[in-house]
Amino acid sequence: MCEDKSPSQEMRKLETGSLWQKVKECTKKAIECGALHSIVTECEFIEEVGIRFVVRVASNLVRKDEFKKKVSKPKDFNPFLPYEEDLFVADLSETHLCLLNKFNVVDYHLLIVTRVFEEQETWLNLADFEAMELVLNEFDGLVFYNSGRLAGASQRHKHLQVVPMMEIPIKPVLEGVCFDDNGVGRVPGFDFVHAFSRLEKGAKSLLEVYHCLLRAVGFEGDFVGDATGAYNLFATRDWMFVVRRSCEDFEGISVNGLGFVGTFFVRNEGQLDRLKNSGPVMVLKQVALS
Repeated sequence: MCEDKSPSQEMRKLETGSLWQKVKECTKKAIECGALHSIVTECEFIEEVGIRFVVRVASNLVRKDEFKKKVSKPKDFNPFLPYEEDLFVADLSETHLCLLNKFNVVDYHLLIVTRVFEEQETWLNLADFEAMELVLNEFDGLVFYNSGRLAGASQRHKHLQVVPMMEIPIKPVLEGVCFDDNGVGRVPGFDFVHAFSRLEKGAKSLLEVYHCLLRAVGFEGDFVGDATGAYNLFATRDWMFVVRRSCEDFEGISVNGLGFVGTFFVRNEGQLDRLKNSGPVMVLKQVALS
């Protein structure tokens, strides 16, 4: 049995080079005590515009639904305040900590969470990028951020997500990106509002690139406080990518932000057939801003 514990008020300093080991140790313990609920998937592939899209069929999502029904929570329940101690990985900074994603489809799926409550629909700031960069310096991964309900956000408390670097399906077409004088490019075959940029080291430059990409997709202002529209952000050690969103789903298929880097999740064979018939790129265009 897992014990419910209150999070420690004393920040434990993260030793450089220790995060990946902490992730593995925490995952092992969380599995043993039942705190982690992995969602098993079967993979299908759809080839389009030079991309081999991965479609994960999560047939046991029923298990997640049943778990949520059994564990009754108030409407304003926040899983991060307090967080579940058995999912705690490490303190990252004075402003952020790292948790395991309780319902993971990909192994070692992590969350970068603000210590105090911030709305998920606020712009990212320097502290967010400092925490993100710390994680990416510890191990090679893909960070993504769903800003707003229309972008797939299911929790109001601000958090970025990280999965260890896998073979990103859109990688082959990224070599064909052409850049303007501001270093902003477009992904070949993606006919919707988005912007792509290569990255340099340093959290400050990450923030500057983020602001540049936001302007490139039509956002305006000083990017402080509440965001003025839904979007998905993706980042690796080498690049950053922003997509404007218009809606969250296509014909009942919830389009997770990872769809824009080439990975879809569907609940059953019926949804898989609809995705195949429509084509991944058309589905992405339908949920993005055109």
